[in-house]
Amino acid sequence: MNLSVEGARLFPGYFSSEARRALLADVLARIEAAPFYTPTMPRSGAPLSTRTTNLGPLGWVTDIAGYRYQAEHPHTGATWPAMPRTLLDLWRDLADYPAPPEACLVNWYGPASRLGLHVDQDEEAVNAPVVSVSLGDDALFRLGGQSRRDPTHSFRLHSGDVVVLAGVSRRCFHGVDRIYPGTSQLVPGGGRINLTMRRVNWP
Repeated sequence: MNLSVEGARLFPGYFSSEARRALLADVLARIEAAPFYTPTMPRSGAPLSTRTTNLGPLGWVTDIAGYRYQAEHPHTGATWPAMPRTLLDLWRDLADYPAPPEACLVNWYGPASRLGLHVDQDEEAVNAPVVSVSLGDDALFRLGGQSRRDPTHSFRLHSGDVVVLAGVSRRCFHGVDRIYPGTSQLVPGGGRINLTMRRVNWP
């Protein structure tokens, strides 16, 4: 399904109920070696409302020193666990890009979590898409244009949905307005887990 911005595509229910359970179990097992932590904003040090970890050779990190990608967990110093084969296959099937993803950001959203409008722009491979998987509670996703002042369009994401931001949409503002608690029983303890794959460096 094409969305309101060129290059943005939604694949509703891409992962079946069984596939969602298997993928989440795989992710949770892997991040035992790279536990969730609370990231903070650059300069201010204010905490984000999501908890975060990463999979893959690189991980996206934010703290008082700024936004960046690095190979080690900022709290444990250990390298990030590898991405599941399921995610690598998803990238191969949907990304239409000649190199594999290097980072998979794993965000856990609680009932009150939000993600303000932003553009993913810390990657050198600016032509590579972003591929995102929703697991758990529904979320209201907002997609705008290349200016913060451009009109936006909101739509609800369900567990198992996949969003691809490529082409023009890759440089568009987007965010998560709200979580709908209790709409899924998939995530232990509740909430939503979002998996966002990115290519960081040029192939």
